[in-house]
Amino acid sequence: MDFPEELKYSKEHIWVRVENNSAVIGITDFAQEDLGTISGVELPEEGDEIEQDDSIGSIEAQKTVASIYAPFSGTIQSVNHEAIDNPELLNDDPYDGAWLLEVTLDDPEELKNLLSADDYIDYIENRD
Repeated sequence: MDFPEELKYSKEHIWVRVENNSAVIGITDFAQEDLGTISGVELPEEGDEIEQDDSIGSIEAQKTVASIYAPFSGTIQSVNHEAIDNPELLNDDPYDGAWLLEVTLDDPEELKNLLSADDYIDYIENRD
């Protein structure tokens, strides 16, 4: 599995790439592998406001439907419609082509709750 060092991670298996006062989010390689073949993605709309830890969408896979939880609060700037139209991209390329949302941050302090790549690896290896 791949966990790029430059990203931050949530315990809900979301990656975050911070870019100035906004961030791009997606699901981790661990999440896509754990879910299996992904067949659907539901996301909020551009302009919607999200709150940290709230469910903001879902991913449908062969095994289950999993909620997507907001790693921080903010306003949706962009939605990756390519990932919605072609959900298999989440299995093929979870970090680049299959990003989910770009969000303007309400409170950059909330990013302190996220994990480094090493801490995330420790978390998934010791989660039971």
